[in-house]
Amino acid sequence: MAKTDSTGSTWRYRWAHRQNVRRVRTYHGAEAAWRRRDDELRRLRALAAEFQGSRAAGAGLPLELAADEVVLWALPAAQLVEIRHTAVLPAPDLTVAAPAGPLRPRRPDGVRVTDAGMAVITSRRLVLLGGRGRREWAYGRITGLSHDPAAPVTLIQVLDRRRTSGLLLPSDAAPDFRFKLTLAFADAIEQRAAVLAQLDELIAEHAQLKPFRTAAVTPAQARLSSLVPGGRRTIAVAAAIALLVPAALIESNPSDPTGAEVAAAATPAPTVSGLPAVIRPAAPAPTRSAPPRKPTTSPSATGAPRCGAPENPLGYDFCGGTRIRKPAAEVCDFFDCVPDFWAGRGYLVQCRDGSISLNGGRSSACAEHRGVRRTVTK
Repeated sequence: MAKTDSTGSTWRYRWAHRQNVRRVRTYHGAEAAWRRRDDELRRLRALAAEFQGSRAAGAGLPLELAADEVVLWALPAAQLVEIRHTAVLPAPDLTVAAPAGPLRPRRPDGVRVTDAGMAVITSRRLVLLGGRGRREWAYGRITGLSHDPAAPVTLIQVLDRRRTSGLLLPSDAAPDFRFKLTLAFADAIEQRAAVLAQLDELIAEHAQLKPFRTAAVTPAQARLSSLVPGGRRTIAVAAAIALLVPAALIESNPSDPTGAEVAAAATPAPTVSGLPAVIRPAAPAPTRSAPPRKPTTSPSATGAPRCGAPENPLGYDFCGGTRIRKPAAEVCDFFDCVPDFWAGRGYLVQCRDGSISLNGGRSSACAEHRGVRRTVTK
């Protein structure tokens, strides 16, 4: 008789319901993250196409503009920072980098605040109108520029200044400041079209990563292993232990003559002129006991887990080896695949929740499964 609950549904129906709920929840989480990134890229694309300033925006500022100079952006809350040690910053470029995470409102070690005031981006320079005076960085004289990936600090080097300085901004305003400074610098060297092309490429690449809703599982797909807590992993470990214990017991008593007798019986006797030789009894074992040996079992002989991987005929394990970029079609029969598994474009990795993903090597790998734990190898 089928095992049923109070509603009359069999365990297969309950398993299918749990799996479908989990898949829908995972899909909605991945789709929401993808949508946020898509909206941000399209916002930056629109801003890059429409970004422009005016001389009227500089009205009221204690800043004298050149004849062809316009104000592009201004922020009243900025701090001037300097570093105590000598550093060589990378040359400024037009790369639009995706934020690695939220910026922490902190000042890095070795950076000191020397003034505060209003930061102004114009078509020709970046200016800080501080309480102690004015500090400016002309685009044509910038030799190095670096944005701190963890803190809202931008450091700049110029030809006519020995000490490296820069700006510390509010963490929520820093991403827009960095993007607009990139646009202003691109305009100064007549390369805004390169920034637009880069954003178009990022949008096209991101469109290829859009998650898709996987098909719902049916009760017929339920395996008997789902009745065991831990599923196939628990069964694999139990089977390995069941094979290890007898092997260990046999190896633990090497002085037992039974094994020698069996081996002697299995060995054919030598023949002389086609006739079997007389079988002589084996010499008695010496009275002195042999020293005990340590068991020498191998994973292949005992069926032990493959460094924690479930038993599978594909030869996939977690022991280290060749990365798997084109897994076998039946991989999901032995491993717990993420819902959007076949949409991955990388190599096999195991997530921290136990499922596997084909997005190894990408920042989106196991994003909805608590991150990457280890690589699946062969």
